[in-house]
Amino acid sequence: MTGFHDDAVLVDTHFGTVRGSHDGATLRWLGIPFAADPIGKLRFRAPQPPSSWTGVRDALEYGNIAPQVPTKLIPIPPGVKIAEDCLNLNVWAPSSDEAPQAGKRPVMVWVHGGAYFVGFSAQKMYNARNLCETSGALIVTVNYRLGALGFLDFSSFGDAEHQFDTNLGLRDIVAALNWVRDNIAAFGGDPDDVTLFGESAGGGCVTALMTSPHATGLFHKAIAQSSPVTSVYGTERATSIARMYLSLIGVDPSEAKTKLRAMDAHDLAAPTLKLLNEVATTSPGAVAFAPVIDGDVLPEAPIDVFREGREMRIPLIIGTNHDETSLFKLMKSPLMPMHESTVQEMFDQVLAEKPELAHIEGDITRAYPDYPKQKGAMEISRDAGFRMPSIWAAEAHSRVAPTWMYRFDQAPPLLRFLGIGASHAAELPYVFGTLPEKVRAVDIGFRFGGLKEAHAVSERVQAHWSAFAQTGDPQTATLPWPRYDETTRTTLLIDSHDKVEDDPDAEVRKAWGEEPIGFS
Repeated sequence: MTGFHDDAVLVDTHFGTVRGSHDGATLRWLGIPFAADPIGKLRFRAPQPPSSWTGVRDALEYGNIAPQVPTKLIPIPPGVKIAEDCLNLNVWAPSSDEAPQAGKRPVMVWVHGGAYFVGFSAQKMYNARNLCETSGALIVTVNYRLGALGFLDFSSFGDAEHQFDTNLGLRDIVAALNWVRDNIAAFGGDPDDVTLFGESAGGGCVTALMTSPHATGLFHKAIAQSSPVTSVYGTERATSIARMYLSLIGVDPSEAKTKLRAMDAHDLAAPTLKLLNEVATTSPGAVAFAPVIDGDVLPEAPIDVFREGREMRIPLIIGTNHDETSLFKLMKSPLMPMHESTVQEMFDQVLAEKPELAHIEGDITRAYPDYPKQKGAMEISRDAGFRMPSIWAAEAHSRVAPTWMYRFDQAPPLLRFLGIGASHAAELPYVFGTLPEKVRAVDIGFRFGGLKEAHAVSERVQAHWSAFAQTGDPQTATLPWPRYDETTRTTLLIDSHDKVEDDPDAEVRKAWGEEPIGFS
């Protein structure tokens, strides 16, 4: 990527001077290292500060992205490389006649999704120019370690000489937040006014870090989009999954401490899909890669911390999409149970860990008229993975801090007709303002219209997200959005015509009960 640049877009960070570029009405700096390259002895270790440099470092191109198996669904832009030295971030700031150092603007830090094993900040959908222009905030997008290098727990296979740190991906995000705290003022941002926001795995990182002592004080507002709040596992399950992985790559656990550091990073990422399939087969509803309760970064299960009111008491927007699981069906992904047999197996395993809740299975399944057909199974899977965990977190958080809940229902006519609807990640181009300006051959979803309506929805979504970043309240003078609480359960339903509704799908919510259900 290239852009017009000049020496006026120079910023002095704690580690050296960076040169950015002009991007319309914004300034941008791409590929800035926020931590040392996690290679050699630093592989599987907590991130360390980056090395300083002399002179001016060009920040004109996106940096390397975390080792992962490329997918057609997420094309890698030309010039962007997959490499282990991937701990970099990007900054967009509103352009003005003033130098970047002038003024203090709110900051929004984005954590991309991808089930903790795929994705990157250079995705076209995450171009933050439009959101920056609309919100008046600085937007920071972050790369972090993924898959085996970021979200498998090998700590039980190390020793004093060959240690494996836990929750490396989360530690990377904390390191990026530390960089923001120490450097963002030089770009015109306020380090004391940071909103952390993310979707899917990125949303899971947001809710997890709201309970982490490592992140205390590093962000002051949060937006969790389709967060798998309860998909955080104990060490026993995490170690079991790590053993599965070692078996797939042919490494004996006794040799993991040396062989995992000697292998090529691409080879470590290669068996990702095999591990996903094996975990999905043996434990439907569980995921291969996830944060772990390690007694350090995450001392306890995040949902338990929320329920006890010990998370960060900061303003929170949290919500899900109406048809989360349709994307996984379309991709033929094993990540979520799609049929009666796998949903039943999920219930059997989860409730075996909490036998005192076994009686509610019948209440839950009866609440879905289409069950045991696939549509009903997908709805149960959606609510088990995303909707109910978000509700459980929202109702707990609303007791201690301002909370707003949404459900994203918007979908163009063709996607509604095909039964895809508002799938997982559907809201992302609406949040970032990266919808197409006109319908192209690749924009299949808008083939039968709906683009003008989508842009109107995007403007309202951005207005809410921007107001939240600016004031800590997403409601505007013309766009109502009351707070969520356990009495009214007021939720914003985002669609072609937004509406505010108290306790949508109340009977389904009641059927699940108030005790969180998930794998431990």
